Amino acid sequence: MLFALNCLDKPGSLPIRLENRPAHLDYLNGSGSVVFAGPYIEADKPVGSLVVIEVADRAAAEAFAAADPYAKAGLFETVTLREWRKVIG
Repeated sequence: MLFALNCLDKPGSLPIRLENRPAHLDYLNGSGSVVFAGPYIEADKPVGSLVVIEVADRAAAEAFAAADPYAKAGLFETVTLREWRKVIG
């Protein structure tokens, strides 16, 4: 199943993002679950993340999201997790 994680950073949290970025990228690249991922950008700065993963079920998606180093560091103000279906592309 595909799930989209829509994550928005807490205001003023760019230092947290930058400090944890290497661990975050290692986690995503090593997971074997990421279909695609990247940051949301405002005024040339990252302000959140969109990550689409392929996992067995919602519980696995929730566990994936919780284990992300960004989540563990408290970067996100909100995280929305939804099942997603590819239709075009």
